[in-house]
Amino acid sequence: MPSTKRHPGRSAAVTGAGGGLGRDIALGLAAKGYVVFGTAMSAVEVQDLKDASGGRVSLTVCDMTKEESVKAWAAGVSDALGDSGLDILINNAGILTPGPIEVLPLDAIRREFDVNVFGALSVMNAFLPALRKARGRIVQVSTWTASVPLPFNGPSGASKAAMEVFATVYRAELKRFGIDVVVAAAGNMKTGGPAKTAAALKRVADGMTPEQRELYGKTFGSFAAALNGMQNSGLDSAAAARRVIELAEQVPAPSRAPVGADAGEMLRVVREKSDAEQDALRLQLVGLS
Repeated sequence: MPSTKRHPGRSAAVTGAGGGLGRDIALGLAAKGYVVFGTAMSAVEVQDLKDASGGRVSLTVCDMTKEESVKAWAAGVSDALGDSGLDILINNAGILTPGPIEVLPLDAIRREFDVNVFGALSVMNAFLPALRKARGRIVQVSTWTASVPLPFNGPSGASKAAMEVFATVYRAELKRFGIDVVVAAAGNMKTGGPAKTAAALKRVADGMTPEQRELYGKTFGSFAAALNGMQNSGLDSAAAARRVIELAEQVPAPSRAPVGADAGEMLRVVREKSDAEQDALRLQLVGLS
């Protein structure tokens, strides 16, 4: 757990900081002088970021689906910060469960909600006392597919959409405490995500029964190719991290903002296009038009 030493500077906590976007956010904040705490999946990730940050980032191995583990992490960070409280909480951790809804086991969908929704909620609640002390800010990292959900990507879009609703409610409930809540709707990014996504897509395809493959094999293959292409041509992870940090510091705080040009375009589509036009676009995006 983090040291109990009191830190006079600004502070931040980042979930999912062991790799990908979260890692770059943690390093970017540390470079700006923040005292940074975060969660990781393994001791290897903890050591890697300690080395990369010169010891300026303190990570803790934490299972986001275990409320007691989250509470223990948050308590350790809060003790380390003392009366100064926490300035920024960036809720970044998340998983992706692609596949046809008919094919996906319900337990796999529950797992996505356990991480992306209930894990995120437990982190927010655990840090609220520290955030109240600092009149801090929460940044909920989301995705444009929460607004323009894609076929074969239902659990991801649905779980992030749920968190956007919770973020909106938190914003209203926490306003009188001086806590801002920002939704950062991310677009496609070049992070560790594409490799993980490709592996997840392959697992789903390989696990289909002959009957499921007959029903969905060809269209899911088109989706997999399109999604891999979108992610591999996405925004550089370091640039995405800079944008998230910008939203964490922006005054006044935006309620929702895109991370990447493609995310900005998708948010515009929701505002301006009819349901029929959006339906046609979502099929086109995944190669099913």
